[in-house]
Amino acid sequence: MKKIATLIFTTLSFASMAQQKVVAECSVTFTIGVEEGSTEKNQKDLIESLKSITKMVYIKGNDSRTDLQSPSFSQSLIFDKNTGTAVILREFGGNKFMTRLDNAKWISENKRYDGMKINLTNETKTILGYECKKAMLQLKDGTVYAVFYAINIVPSVKEFEYQFKDIPGFVLEYETQETDNKKIRYTATKINLSPVQASKFDIPTGGYRLLN
Repeated sequence: MKKIATLIFTTLSFASMAQQKVVAECSVTFTIGVEEGSTEKNQKDLIESLKSITKMVYIKGNDSRTDLQSPSFSQSLIFDKNTGTAVILREFGGNKFMTRLDNAKWISENKRYDGMKINLTNETKTILGYECKKAMLQLKDGTVYAVFYAINIVPSVKEFEYQFKDIPGFVLEYETQETDNKKIRYTATKINLSPVQASKFDIPTGGYRLLN
């Protein structure tokens, strides 16, 4: 009986993997908000400021780019899965800065996620027509985040969102926590599966001040 049960589980696992599509070209738009339920003035001010920020994720093969844009600043993170390296571009007014992270520095930048526990649940919701399951991520410091990931699709590169690299699907909604303990929620509002221009992942050769 135990062998039969194991065989059934293995068969179902392979069937699930076969149904999951790898998305190697896409652009995803995210809206940003805060946890609900607070009426404090600083909470309202935060909500208003977040409305002016947009997040875009671009994926092409083993390359990814994440853009954050606001009226006062912009930041782009370009990640290469082949080398495990990243470049961060920041603009404040007329000032432009570039930070290069080799694989060791990239891992160090994300060390807060070392030892993170992932609890996959059966709670579901639909985002952009995709069935998503909920996962709870617990960091070593006790911080807990909720994540919803599409079960039928998976991005060709996940490591650019380091905390999601072991999530078995495409993360379409997630939380982060600010220093004042406010949880920020990112929710995908549009996913475009059209080809992404290769120039999106070009690293500028000039015009930026290099930071260590």
